[in-house]
Amino acid sequence: MDPNLTIISDGKKFLWDGQPYGSKEEATRAGQSYQNDNFQVQVVEGDGKFLVYTRRVVKDVVVPVQ
Repeated sequence: MDPNLTIISDGKKFLWDGQPYGSKEEATRAGQSYQNDNFQVQVVEGDGKFLVYTRRVVKDVVVPVQ
């Protein structure tokens, strides 16, 4: 299995979380955890495994003043 590290869905880039899940239920639980942390989630099936892709829009950027 050699999954894509990123996917584009609806013009938005999602990153794979690095873990292949054995069932859709496992992937959905992991995805729900990410959603609770304000991530957008896509679950994709590939080669009999389920992959979770996530993205989060940065709302605040903190730039240290020197």
